[in-house]
Amino acid sequence: MTTPHENLHITKDAINRLPMKQYEGQIHLIQTPEDAAKATETLKTETLLGFDTETRPSFRVGEYYQPSLLQLATGQEVFLFQLKRTGLTAGLRDVLSRPDILKSGVSIKDDLSELRKLADFEPAGFIELATHAKQAHIKNLGLRGLAALLLGFRISKREQVSNWARNELTESQTRYAATDAWLGREIYLHMDGLGLIRKN
Repeated sequence: MTTPHENLHITKDAINRLPMKQYEGQIHLIQTPEDAAKATETLKTETLLGFDTETRPSFRVGEYYQPSLLQLATGQEVFLFQLKRTGLTAGLRDVLSRPDILKSGVSIKDDLSELRKLADFEPAGFIELATHAKQAHIKNLGLRGLAALLLGFRISKREQVSNWARNELTESQTRYAATDAWLGREIYLHMDGLGLIRKN
């Protein structure tokens, strides 16, 4: 496996030739405030979480949807919070505000901006992987490109524009959402192992 110092870019054609992979571990779909409270107690014991959100896509000018799903991945499991059912609970806001719990992912700024419209909190402990990749002169800054370049496999984007606001998510949607959060954590660990995460 080449390091980013040897290979700073991977083409779309090269990505498409890689084997497909998705998260195969345990997924918890959280649909009530009570279950959210239990889940956040587990999350508060962690020091590194993969982070992502999913929002129902808008196809018309002026159409707007709030974030539907918040995904947080530990080393053993992924929690998917259906936000219209759970709300952004005090426990979740605590996790998202704690500097001692690192949350890593891609395009975090927009996700946080939208989450703060649901309930205000002061984000802390977030690691934007694209920033560290750019500092290492890596050209692929998206999740799919980083996974291909650093981890050697491709992920499906088939569910990206699916309806995340539906009450019952499909198995394909839950795997897709869990995979994105899991990769946020896995890519961080890989980049950190290569010395590419610049810590303050």
